[in-house]
Amino acid sequence: MTATERSVPATADPLGETLHLLRLTGTLYCRSELTAPWGVDLPALPDCMMFHLVTAGRCRLEVAGEPPRLLERGSLVLLPHGEGHTIRSAEGVAAPPLFDLPIERVSDRYEILRHGGGGERAQVICCVARFDHVAASHLVAELPKVLQIDSWHDADAGSWLASTMRFVAREAQALRPGGETVITRLADVLVIQLIRTWIDSASAAGRGWLGALRDPQLGAALNAIHRSPGAPWSVATLAEQACMSRSAFAARFTELVGEPVGRYLTSWRLRLARERLRAGPVAIAAVADELGYRSEAAFCRAFKREFGVSPGRSRRQE
Repeated sequence: MTATERSVPATADPLGETLHLLRLTGTLYCRSELTAPWGVDLPALPDCMMFHLVTAGRCRLEVAGEPPRLLERGSLVLLPHGEGHTIRSAEGVAAPPLFDLPIERVSDRYEILRHGGGGERAQVICCVARFDHVAASHLVAELPKVLQIDSWHDADAGSWLASTMRFVAREAQALRPGGETVITRLADVLVIQLIRTWIDSASAAGRGWLGALRDPQLGAALNAIHRSPGAPWSVATLAEQACMSRSAFAARFTELVGEPVGRYLTSWRLRLARERLRAGPVAIAAVADELGYRSEAAFCRAFKREFGVSPGRSRRQE
């Protein structure tokens, strides 16, 4: 297995294996201690995800083009496209920009915001993060502007999701030694579970890239690409993985995924290559070889066609 391939358990679940590849990275967590009246306006952050977990009190979430949402204790809401939005104690309350408010930095990944007029209390765990794998770009493109679950009072008293939320709330309240580490790790899990809940329930998750992963035949071909991106794949060999004829496979792949299989394979390889080059010192020739290119020159040409810059320049831009 090459350095560009993650070790995943052998299963018959291509969607599950793809979700296994995802890790949150570049995360910044903020514990917001808020007293009414209060409001915070958060800017749009392209290429990032933002989420809020309400651990005490309640608040109002406002996102352009969406109806306002009431978030109560135990609400977890995710904005997967980094949409600008406002949270406030009640309708019409002033909401200064986030970056105008005082922040206490606890660590490189954890901050505390204290803000408000001294009235009814609310506490919110906020996070800005990215997924660190090429699969994220496909997944996030399928997600709606806002995802929300409310599991604090789950009918199943043994619900691990509700219990995890309560545990995060306790850690946020006390912030004992190591508390920020506990909160950040558990919050990562909660975000993945929120996405899984949407995939299980939303009709839209049965179409597009997610629908292809769930398709028994196309899912097998996609899984083969994801597991071994550097293998000498062709439309014919991937059709064999799907147990379909070449023509039927090519047509169905384009219909469901939205692009031809050859284009998908090239894009997947090159985005993995960009991640690999940005992750640390590695020879361009080695990355080209790992991802199935016969020469460094061919790889560099393909990379520049995809991203508009050479591999070396892309690495320097990071």
